[in-house]
Amino acid sequence: MGDTYTHGHHESVLRSHSWRTAENSAAYLLGALESGQRLLDVGCGPGTITIDLASHVAPGSVVGIDATGEVIAAAEQTRRTAGTGNVTFATGDVYALGFADASFDVVHAHQVLQHLRDPVAALGEMRRVLRPAGVLAARDSDYAAFAWAPADPRLSRWLELYHQVTAQNGAEADAGRRLLGWAQAAGFSDARASSSTWTFADPESRTWWGGLWADRVQLSSFADQAVAYGLADAHELGEIAAAWRQWALQPDGFFAVLHGEVLARR
Repeated sequence: MGDTYTHGHHESVLRSHSWRTAENSAAYLLGALESGQRLLDVGCGPGTITIDLASHVAPGSVVGIDATGEVIAAAEQTRRTAGTGNVTFATGDVYALGFADASFDVVHAHQVLQHLRDPVAALGEMRRVLRPAGVLAARDSDYAAFAWAPADPRLSRWLELYHQVTAQNGAEADAGRRLLGWAQAAGFSDARASSSTWTFADPESRTWWGGLWADRVQLSSFADQAVAYGLADAHELGEIAAAWRQWALQPDGFFAVLHGEVLARR
């Protein structure tokens, strides 16, 4: 489909991805997992969620796929370090999954659909590889619903710019609210929506969240794309990065990241 990944794989992006666990990013799915299930993790990134999910289905098997070999190599290193034996990683295409029909009991996708030009087609392919009564689990951010304090016009500009860049990429930054409809359009008749948040409101988490976004604004593919598309220049990106660092130092700093979630059965 010619998708463009807005974030890229700069260290500041991987810093966030490696923080994710099943508990903080897939809690809505855990109650549906059972020992012995076969699970596919689409867009597995560095594999931290994947490996956590594997512990919930053991001795069942888990396959994690991502689009680039660099990411899969990082995930495999994570697996070796953890000593997890029931997970394999491989490169893969979300629109053409290299598995037979009805191959998995569970298909999981965390923050994947928001980056795709055709999320419904991707969900249809995930449905194809699910066994009858198999479970789809998808969770995506909803940027327009993010909330923070104190107010800063530079952070408001960051959010506007993020929407502009993702729109240029043909992606949907506000995917969270659309997951239920996308799942229905992909043929899932039994789909249920929920939501959850990440909240950063203590000194340690503010420092982490503000610092990684300050770096992403200037150093990641998001920054490159914003400049290449003529939407921002280096000076403006520097001002936005400074706003993130300033926010992280505020004793009343608060940031909530809303996610939409959908659990659907084939």
